Amino acid sequence: MEQAQLQHKRGTVKTKILDNVNSPKDIKRLNRAQLKDLSQEIRNKIIEVVSKNGGHLGGPLGAVELTLAVHYVFNAPYDKIVIDTGHQSYPHKLITGRRGNFHTLRQYKGVCGFCNIEESEYDVFGAGHASTAVSAALGIAKARDFKNEKRKVVAIVGDGALTAGLAFEGLNNAGYSKTDILVILNDNRMSISPNVGAISNYLNKIVLKPGYFQLRKKTGDFLRKIPGIGHEGVEKLSKAEEKLRVFGADGIFFESLGFQYFGPIDGHDLDGLISALQNIKSLKGTVLLHVKTEKGKGYSFAEKDIDKFHGMSPFDPVNGSKYVTTTKMTWTDAFANALIRIAEQDKEIVAITAAMKSGTGLNKFEKHFPERTIDVGIAEQHAVTFAAGLAISGMKPVCAIYSTFLQRAYDQIIHDVCLQNLGVIFALDRAGLVGDDGPTHNGPFDIAYFMPIPNVAIMVPKDENELQHMLYTATFMRRPCALRYPRGNGIGVGLDPEFRKLDIGKGEILKKGDELLILGVGPILYDAIQAAEELKCSATIINARFAKPLDESLILSHARKIKNIITLEEGTSKGGFGNAVLELLNKNGISPNLKIIGIPDSFIEHGKPDMQKKLAGIDLESIKRAISDMMDKK
Repeated sequence: MEQAQLQHKRGTVKTKILDNVNSPKDIKRLNRAQLKDLSQEIRNKIIEVVSKNGGHLGGPLGAVELTLAVHYVFNAPYDKIVIDTGHQSYPHKLITGRRGNFHTLRQYKGVCGFCNIEESEYDVFGAGHASTAVSAALGIAKARDFKNEKRKVVAIVGDGALTAGLAFEGLNNAGYSKTDILVILNDNRMSISPNVGAISNYLNKIVLKPGYFQLRKKTGDFLRKIPGIGHEGVEKLSKAEEKLRVFGADGIFFESLGFQYFGPIDGHDLDGLISALQNIKSLKGTVLLHVKTEKGKGYSFAEKDIDKFHGMSPFDPVNGSKYVTTTKMTWTDAFANALIRIAEQDKEIVAITAAMKSGTGLNKFEKHFPERTIDVGIAEQHAVTFAAGLAISGMKPVCAIYSTFLQRAYDQIIHDVCLQNLGVIFALDRAGLVGDDGPTHNGPFDIAYFMPIPNVAIMVPKDENELQHMLYTATFMRRPCALRYPRGNGIGVGLDPEFRKLDIGKGEILKKGDELLILGVGPILYDAIQAAEELKCSATIINARFAKPLDESLILSHARKIKNIITLEEGTSKGGFGNAVLELLNKNGISPNLKIIGIPDSFIEHGKPDMQKKLAGIDLESIKRAISDMMDKK
């Protein structure tokens, strides 16, 4: 059993060195042995807090030594350290002044689970999505040059970020510009699911070349002492040496982009990391250091099951098992189970994900249909256009991507799918508010960003049973379709044994009344029913089912009789379902007393889902207040 697990088992988690670290200046005073002990203390603290609060585990555990080495060699916050895929930042947060409140990780008003510029001057650039670090760091480096500053700029890229196009756009521009910048590739062969693709295979084949730094430095120092050669001669020889190095080097890919490539080196060897960083710190131009790390390092359960331990709900640190808090089916499982059953009947179904097989439930689908499960890596833009290619060839691609991540492929949705009216089914997991992961992972915008696009249908199930029927219906539509559903546990309703096709754009009446008309989409309708019953309000409640196309005849027939109207959605109130209803009523000359309830025009910070809903004004009590206010005015 690993040291971390032994300590948790004995209840003796110690952080003697960490307790005295309040900034990176404090780690610079430590000797190498103390730094290694500090590494273990940091791992212990991360396991302790994540096991209680939930959070990301594998990535932060794998980045401990690298984080310490970077802060040991560079001088943050003067030197700018940009961390890609911000959940790797837990070790960084612990040594940059947030140790004392790290126990509040991902809690309301507590430490954010990602880099957050409002939280600390050490968090240089906000990052909840992958692959932004190189572009951001290059911009920061260019600004430094414009201002004639001397600071160093370091971009730490990892957790699968090099499967995304944005990372390569940044590398391409950085290499061409020759700007002084250090890119550290934290290569752990994983994002959330195992990395896929030619680039990942290429990186895995690269082997360490020991002694290169020392040889290069010694040769340069020796040549400078020879009369007639000097600095200029060394530079010429260096360029010639680089050409020879490119010829047979394993880093030829990065060299061809204009980078001076070094590595790979062991990302858990603190001495080696510090020496390497010290050696390349003074190099001019674009430099890439390739570091090999192990996701979940130091915690055997996370090392053995890196997929499961990427992100965790609270768990027992002794045995690594999750605490079971409910027996309800999750929305993700409801989607995966339905897709498996549909695919058994329909051989044209193909499932696509962007490095999120487990997160979207497609790991379950893959067990049944491995040849019809395609993980494209962190490449949402490619995923959408790839799906369009499948659809135009007669297949039925189901593109399962978190709502917040699909935002990255908006042009592809419009240009490649909807413009050509192709039958791509977008399964948007984590729609609405997601809780502890906060604003970078909330998905409130999908209804609004799909709403203005021609040809697309937007479906929002009120429960798991309706979800399975909507997914089944989507497979017959042969047009773009977005099916959005929230994170977490479902309502707990029973599932019909047989699928049924829904009428496109047709809603249903859930409750009849004559004082108030409530129009909504999604599980928030269950809160509306409860609110109306508790307030003894005579309300007609309509489940629109489709945010687009709207059931115009159903809505208009009731809106002409009932002037007090509330719309409900767990999505942004700007340009969403409520706005579409308002536009419909206005077009037909109806001027109601209307209130739109949705997520307001602000980013909702991290916290438990109930807290987030309360902050957004879409919880049960907020709905009850809205009903009471409207009835009082009446």
